[in-house]
Amino acid sequence: MSRFFNSCYSQLEPYTPGEQPQDKKYIKLNTNESPFPPAPGVIAAVNKQEAENLRLYSDPELKPLKKALAEAYHVEPANVFVSNGSDEALNFAFMAFGEDGIAYPDISYGFYKVFAAVNHIASDVKPLQADFRIRPEDYKGVGKAVVIANPNAPTGLLLSLKEISDIAASNPEHVVIIDEAYIDFGGESAVELTKTYDNLLVVQTFSKSRALAGARVGYAIGNKALIQDLETIKFSTNPYNVNRISMAAAVAAVQDPEYYVHCSQEIIRNREYTTIELRKLGFFVLDSYSNFVFARTDRINGRKLYLDLKDRGILVRHFDDPKICEFNRITIGTRQQMETLIETIKELLELTTTAGGKV
Repeated sequence: MSRFFNSCYSQLEPYTPGEQPQDKKYIKLNTNESPFPPAPGVIAAVNKQEAENLRLYSDPELKPLKKALAEAYHVEPANVFVSNGSDEALNFAFMAFGEDGIAYPDISYGFYKVFAAVNHIASDVKPLQADFRIRPEDYKGVGKAVVIANPNAPTGLLLSLKEISDIAASNPEHVVIIDEAYIDFGGESAVELTKTYDNLLVVQTFSKSRALAGARVGYAIGNKALIQDLETIKFSTNPYNVNRISMAAAVAAVQDPEYYVHCSQEIIRNREYTTIELRKLGFFVLDSYSNFVFARTDRINGRKLYLDLKDRGILVRHFDDPKICEFNRITIGTRQQMETLIETIKELLELTTTAGGKV
């Protein structure tokens, strides 16, 4: 770093995003993107006229998208905050509600610790249980904000709405943030609970089930006062945070729920296929409610499996954290992609057996 860099950030460890290599064509099963294109209406919305209008600023209030989301979730537009990806909504929530500190799991979305560090917020990191599940009791009455990914990443495990309700009820003086990036792949959204708990904020994204990772659109739903707090941060930071084309694409995506439900169901079926096939090969696979699986095997080292798959043109996500370094997170793609993955893993395991054991 330069000698001019603000000393308060000298120990900052930035988030490491999933690989986006350009050296050759890969089967990308590493960043939880959708294997399916956006809905036809989205393609139509990203048109010549919208491109020509890029000379104009986007709507800072994002009224069309707030209206569409409000109608979809049966809330008011004032209950909706729209962000540049869900990461921006999460970062703003840390800024707005983390004054007394924030509690989150030790194995979860890696950006939480970065948001806390960059905003000088004290982290209260809670260990997962031995089975990798979140223990709800750890987040009750903690005297600070709470953020939980549900389903959690990279485990894919899920808390029930009753457990989320109990956490919110036990922290009436602090905001509970539920990060629902993967909720459409088997869980039930906590949005309805925001009508009961004025301290509950639900954050979602267009990057996963709605196949718009490259558009960078996210949103939060909660009590009007919480949303106004986020708007205050936004208008003090970047009023034009979502561009015109991304907003048009997002509105069209909200208006075609049937297409995305169909795609999500296909991903769920492919997830079940992949889980079964990996378990046949002796893998330990957590019961995922997301668009990925988290798996390890005693037959090959986790990092070696990741590297060997990469050598063969398949990208998965590996984490160096000692608690999970034997695991790989595998995004669920098309059936053909998952069949190719399984066949490639079989070949690698056969090579390992020939070599005489785990390597």
